[in-house]
Order: sequence, then structure tokens, then C-alpha cells
Amino acid sequence: MNEERLWAPWRLGYVTGNEETAGPLPEPNGWLADADHNCFLCRAAASYNPDTLADKRLLVADRGDHSLVVLNRYPYNNGHLLISPRRHVGDLWQMNREEHVECVELLARLTRVYRECLNADGFNIGLNLGRAAGAGLPGHLHWHLVPRWAGDNNFMPVLAGTRVIPQSLEALWELLVGALGK
Repeated sequence: MNEERLWAPWRLGYVTGNEETAGPLPEPNGWLADADHNCFLCRAAASYNPDTLADKRLLVADRGDHSLVVLNRYPYNNGHLLISPRRHVGDLWQMNREEHVECVELLARLTRVYRECLNADGFNIGLNLGRAAGAGLPGHLHWHLVPRWAGDNNFMPVLAGTRVIPQSLEALWELLVGALGK
């Protein structure tokens, strides 16, 4: 039997339990009011000196006045993103009108960007409200945007329990930042 190798060196930190292989993240210049300092989305929404490359290390592809786009560090599929309000809120009713509008407009914009840049054929867009519904971070609301392609569900997950992600997070971050004009 021919054996193929799947090279995914960016997963080493996760597998070994040592995810901060690039050193500790810099402390933000300022946290948003009511931010949870243990929340990765609140950390991403904080302000940093540009020379720290914090956005790249935190995988922040875009930030608006009220919203944030972060690459999912453990994607279900290539291009998996999280879109959230910058403010630490855990339910839809806690969002203000500006946050609602900006998050939904970002979802629409990102589907267009992914159709153009990644040739996505479709999308799964999901929102898990509460731990019982599958929210891994129930305190900070976020939508999952997962691009899909015809035939992207192949034999690997079924037979080998493995997903193949063909693009590094760094390459995806560069593509998105360029496409979003950041």
C-alpha cells in the first residue's frame, strides 16, 4: 500500500500542548471596557503597537469599529473564520444595532471575498448560543464562516479520521488581509 504524508507543522503546538511556539504574546496597549482578559476574542479586539505584529500572531484578518474577523486556529475546513462583535457579549440580545449590522455586513462581504479569492462554491455559516448548543466560548458571541467546495468531503475523515487543510493559516491570513484592504 502506498502511504502518503500530510505535512502540517503548524499543528505541532496543539499536539504537544505548547501552542505559544513563537513566544508569549505582547500585552495590549489597552483592553476594551468589560473585556475578559482570558477570552481570545477580547485579546484579539484589544489595541496593540503595530510593530508587535499582534494581528498576525492573533490571526486577526480585519477589525471594524464594532466587529472582528479572526481565522479559526483549528479549522473545520480551509478558510474557516470567526466573525464577532469586538465587545464581550454572549447573546444576540446583548448586541447593539451597530454590532448586528457590522457583523452581518462582514459575513456578506467575506462570502464575496471567498468566492473571488478561494473559488468557494458555498458556505456553512453557524452561530452556537450557549455551551449546550456547542459554543466553545459561550461568553463571546461569534459566527463561524466555513467555505465549502463541491467534493470537499472526501474519504479522509471517514476512513482515517483526518481532515486535510491545504493552506497554512499564515498564507490564508496574508490572502485575507490583502483582499480586505487592511
